Amino acid sequence: MAVSEGALAGVKVLDLSRILAGPTCTQLLGDMGACVLKIENPVTGGDDTRQWGPPYVADANGNPSDLSAYYMSANRNKKSVAVDITMPRGQDIIRRLAAEADILIENFKPGGLAKYGLDYASLSKDLPGLVYCSISGYGQTGPNASKPGYDLMAQGYGGIMSLTGDPSGAPMKVGVGIADVMCGMYATVGILAALRHAERTGEGQQIDIALVDAQVSWLINEGVNYLHSGQVPQRRGNGHPNIVPYDVYEASDGHVILAVGNDSQFTRFCGFFGLGELPVDARFATNPARLEHRDALNAILRPTLLNHDTKTVIRGLEALKVPVGPVQTLDQVFDSDQVAAREMQIDMQAAPGPVHLIGNPLNFSLTPVTYRHAPPTFGADTETVLSSKSPYED
Repeated sequence: MAVSEGALAGVKVLDLSRILAGPTCTQLLGDMGACVLKIENPVTGGDDTRQWGPPYVADANGNPSDLSAYYMSANRNKKSVAVDITMPRGQDIIRRLAAEADILIENFKPGGLAKYGLDYASLSKDLPGLVYCSISGYGQTGPNASKPGYDLMAQGYGGIMSLTGDPSGAPMKVGVGIADVMCGMYATVGILAALRHAERTGEGQQIDIALVDAQVSWLINEGVNYLHSGQVPQRRGNGHPNIVPYDVYEASDGHVILAVGNDSQFTRFCGFFGLGELPVDARFATNPARLEHRDALNAILRPTLLNHDTKTVIRGLEALKVPVGPVQTLDQVFDSDQVAAREMQIDMQAAPGPVHLIGNPLNFSLTPVTYRHAPPTFGADTETVLSSKSPYED
């Protein structure tokens, strides 16, 4: 039976990050029960993404608040505390909050917090058990360490843009800030491992994670393909480098995804479309052969798919257990029974009004994720937190 507290209940997180990678990480920690204090700059009005709209949540009078949709995507289950760390009083506040924290996460440029005495080397002298995670564009070391890090730069430098897009078009970034998001995911894993070590030994440590490093790590099969073949991969649009047919195909009324992963599936696939001669054709009988003759096979399949509507293709191939699926727009995604069943769209009440958010995909059998705090308006919790003897009370 599920318990009311999350797996990280009682864990205290001091969040000095902004924009997406760090906030993604701390929202995950908060969803799992940690108490997260989000430190925001009162001079600039807080996290940059508060101004990255529209859309914004409107207040009761119809005026836009500082809750942009972008900001809300990564900042629930946090308390907003306005602190100017450039001032001695602000630095003292951070040290006091860090002394009570289990985890500190920041995404300043390497060395950027040293001048305030808030870097790992400074804080760890008095707080040897602190888990301190530093997120940057290129890492704390290396020739590019001083360069600023943005998702688009990471996608370009790390190679994923060279693999994405139409073969005859320009390199293309992924439609969301995936380098930031995945960096936040890796940061979460690293933090939890370091926290486990700290709980066993009392030893904290610094985690140095870079957007570019994380992006290179999830080149996955294409990266290892290159390392073994020495051949630079070319853009294939939606095509797969190692499987054919594994692509998006146009039907008479839209597009469908085919992911025919083995020869038996290919035989059933061909039978559905009346193409029984293909599985016995030496050019297409095996996946290696289909890879070699990708263009010839697609020259047959693409006009064939155009003669069928998406519903017929999807229902027919699903009945034959051939992997197939739709290409849904976001209205279709969030209106689907599957999203509703998995609670992947949630509603919360923020200070200005109701907000609609994407749910957490983790489903624990005993310690479920919780949605305790809607994304906060700027500095909403400053007085309460700073005047409390227990600032991390959730």
